[in-house]
Amino acid sequence: MRRGFAAALTAALLVGPLGGAAAKEKPQPSQQRPEAFEALVRCRAIADDKARLQCFDSAAQNLQQAAERKELVVIDRKQIRETKRSLFGLDLPRLSIFGGGDGDNDEEAVTSIESTVAGAVQDGNGRWIVKLADGSTWAQTDNEPLALRPRAGQKIKVRRAALGSYTMNVNGQPAIRVKRQL
Repeated sequence: MRRGFAAALTAALLVGPLGGAAAKEKPQPSQQRPEAFEALVRCRAIADDKARLQCFDSAAQNLQQAAERKELVVIDRKQIRETKRSLFGLDLPRLSIFGGGDGDNDEEAVTSIESTVAGAVQDGNGRWIVKLADGSTWAQTDNEPLALRPRAGQKIKVRRAALGSYTMNVNGQPAIRVKRQL
């Protein structure tokens, strides 16, 4: 029995890295670049200057038209970071356009945000609903009291916590558990 287990483990170790390498070599559909962009890149391979320029002009026009029809969107890293920050706390699917694809090691993941209180109210259960200056709204999910009520202009820090939850510190007070509303 031990010999069979050892043989199966050895086979899995030998096959595992090969399967992983093969999977990395094959481009995933979400990683493929749009045809309009690929057409522009292919123009570089044309040796004749006049034909290459004509190719670039045509490809650039097609790329611009695709962008105008909203079939193609071009964004830079700064816009990606700003979008991730604005979506922090919302339960959304992971989108590869924002660095959330399968097997992606997202080094620019947003794990916390800092802002200020724009307004706060208590619900019927004594829990706080806090609107931040960035427009997001966070609702308290635990029953921990705050010593001082949140007031406009006070500093807020929201952090990703365990198991998909979030904690919020209001003006340096102990953290309360919160959930993003809007």
